[in-house]
Parts: sequence; structure tokens; C-alpha cells
Amino acid sequence: MSKPKVLISRRWPATVEAKLQELFDTTLNSDDHPMSADEFRTALQNYDAVCPSVCDALPAEVLNVANKRCRILGNFGVGYNHIDIAAAREQGLIVTNTPGVLTESTADIAMTLLLMTARRGAEGDRLVRSGRWRGWCPTHMMSSDVTGATLGLVGFGRIAQAMARKAHHGFGMKILYVKPSPADPEIVTNLQAVRCETIEELLPQCDYVSLHCPGGADTRHLINERRLNLMKPSAHLINTARGDVVDSKALIRVLREKRIAGAGLDVYEGEPNIDPGFLELENAALLPHLGSATIATRTAMGEKVLANLQAFFAGQALPDRVV
Repeated sequence: MSKPKVLISRRWPATVEAKLQELFDTTLNSDDHPMSADEFRTALQNYDAVCPSVCDALPAEVLNVANKRCRILGNFGVGYNHIDIAAAREQGLIVTNTPGVLTESTADIAMTLLLMTARRGAEGDRLVRSGRWRGWCPTHMMSSDVTGATLGLVGFGRIAQAMARKAHHGFGMKILYVKPSPADPEIVTNLQAVRCETIEELLPQCDYVSLHCPGGADTRHLINERRLNLMKPSAHLINTARGDVVDSKALIRVLREKRIAGAGLDVYEGEPNIDPGFLELENAALLPHLGSATIATRTAMGEKVLANLQAFFAGQALPDRVV
């Protein structure tokens, strides 16, 4: 019996690619280029499974291609707002994702960005590299305290809770969160966390605000100029969620006018095409979507996709089915 044909849209850790090639008739993206819409349409017509990454756009006009052979999209990532889920459902396409395994690494990056923007780390690095540093003095590059400060979390899922643990138990931070319903009482007690009913209630109380909500139409520009103006002038915004959760133009204006102190960003609207306004800001710490970028985490993500593909082709229940 011939093996199922599987396409991997970007390069994965080598150990996972080797397992995929052993189990399936696997085609790899040898030069790791971002695939075009036409390439995905062709793949959907010629492969039993297509495995996109979180930066591959799969709207309805791609998924609705005629003569489709593909039956499953094994998404490499937790988020799936880049896939038109309604269109996938209508087309009978199964979609899986990779939850759970990237929680700690993404929370680590959120905490890294918090520290970078609070202590002006990226700005200081640029200063030293440019040769403009003239030595220590008592008032040079004054920054914000982290220990004992208040952290507000928009969303309170696995990653937000992991960040809260690091912030509260590691830095003595006070934790506020906003979520449609109260969180697990045991978790709340452990973190001494306080729930806010609305984002508007949370924002004015926080020294740092970290975003941990899903992307998509419901959360697009959730953080807009009106809400940014509710933050303290000394506050910092952290985003490791999805770029379109924040109105980029509004955030650039607010940072440029020093209406908030700073921002730490790992995700962007329309990435990798970042609004050039961010590049002009000294008070923005910018990372290239590194949230899950550890060897162990990315390997575990690939193993998750592999497990879903194996279950699907064996006719078994899928461990991480989205639709």
C-alpha cells in the first residue's frame, strides 16, 4: 500500500522531518521559502495532508480550490486564525494544532520582552554597538522597576498563567487578569491573582500589560487607541499573542508621543512586513516572532503534528482536532 502524501510548508527540526519521511511520502520545502497562495492550491490538489505554519495564510479562496485531494491540515502552531475555519469545515477539511507544548517557552519570551522594555535593554544594546556609550553616570538611561510592580494579563489561558507564575513567584509582581469567566480558584490563590471584569478596569491599574488572547476577527484591534490611552504614562505593553490584536498605527502614535513608556513586541500585523514606524522608536523592543523558538519546543510541536497525522491515517481519534 502506498504511503499518504504529505507536504510540509516550511522547514521543521531535522529529527521530525526524518520521522515524517520514514512514515509518509513527504515533500519538504527545501529552500524554506514562504509558499504562495497558488502553491497552496496546488498542494491541496496533490497531497493527502498539508502542514502549514502559523504565518501561512489559508483563506477561503485558497481552501475552496477544485479537485481537492487533501483531507487534513496539520497546523504547526497553536493559533489557527490564519486558516479560514468556516471554509475548512464546509470543505470537509480536518484541522489540527499543537497546544500545550509551547506554553513555557512563549511565556519566557513574554517575560523577556517585559524585562527588555522595562529596563531599556534593546535601546542599551544599540547604544553600545553604535559606539555612542560614554560610560556610567547616575542619571543615564533611567528605567522602570519590575520587582513588585503590577502585571495585567489580557486573557488567562496556559501561556498567561505561566507568565503569571514567573512574574509573581520570581519577581513578586501583583497579578491582575481579565477573562470572561473566573479562573480556577487554586490557580488564582497560588498567584494571588485578581480578576477584572473588563479591559477598561484592568488597564489603568497596571505597570505592565501582556496580551494572551487568540487572534481573529473577534479580537482584531482589541487594543486600540482609546484603550491605550487608559494605560499609565509609565506603563508598558507586551504582545506575544497575535499582531492584529493591537492597532499598530495607534500603538506607534502612542509610543512616539510618550503616552505610554514602552512596548515589547514579538508579533506584528502583516508580519514579516512590519510597519516601518516601529523601527524609528527607541521605546519599542522588537523580536522576530521567537515565542516558541527553542529546539525542544519546536521539536515537540512537530511531534504533535506527526501524532495527529498518524492518528488520522490510522482512522483513530485525533488528539488535537480543531475542526
